[in-house]
Amino acid sequence: MRTRTEGTLQRTEQPMRHRDWMAAAEEEYRRLDALLRDLDEDDWTRPTDCTAWDVRQMVAHLVGGAESTARVRELVRQAWRGRRLRGDRPLVDGMNDLQVAERADVSPVQLRRDLADAGARGVRARRRLPAPLRALPLPFGPPLGVKPLGYLTDRIYTRDDWMHRIDISRATGRDLVLTSEHDGRLVADVVAEWAGTHGRPYRLTLTGPAGGTWSAGEGGEELTLDAVEFARILAGRAAGTGLLAHSVPF
Repeated sequence: MRTRTEGTLQRTEQPMRHRDWMAAAEEEYRRLDALLRDLDEDDWTRPTDCTAWDVRQMVAHLVGGAESTARVRELVRQAWRGRRLRGDRPLVDGMNDLQVAERADVSPVQLRRDLADAGARGVRARRRLPAPLRALPLPFGPPLGVKPLGYLTDRIYTRDDWMHRIDISRATGRDLVLTSEHDGRLVADVVAEWAGTHGRPYRLTLTGPAGGTWSAGEGGEELTLDAVEFARILAGRAAGTGLLAHSVPF
């Protein structure tokens, strides 16, 4: 995997709002589609950092996730059927298994088309969610716990797509397009949640197009690493020690 920039625009450090998340979600689906269009037949069978999935299965999961955001009925159906597949695992694992299993025979070409279609419909549905509904606290279970609905529909679905784009780029050796304006804002949001989770003094320098510098307090741990690698560690793709052992949901 190589990183490739499309310019380095100045990034605002203001917290992302609902409209910002929806713009980011649209951009992620655009970048995912461009990445998937570039894959050849062998790429779709390559293993990924999510060891249970190859590239094709990962995209099947992304399609299923997008479909669950496009229609409430589909989300409920996946949750209901996923309960029977999860065993002792979190519900999200059962839903993920269902999404992949139901698309076991779908071709890569059709999966790419389905992702573009479901992603667009899902973003439209997410954008229309009114603020009172987005603020509704819901018991999602581990690893999310009790969170506002908007935390799932804004942050988590967008972060999940972003991290899987990284996974696919790494698996296939394709360029990873990164910009300060888009990826940098996603990373900044991850940093803010990570800092709130551990609550300790720190100084963090993240390198690359999505990077920046953050700090809080005095005398804390000083960390310097690539921005994408930072996110991969917090997402459980790589091991982290010290403050990097504090994960955030993706």
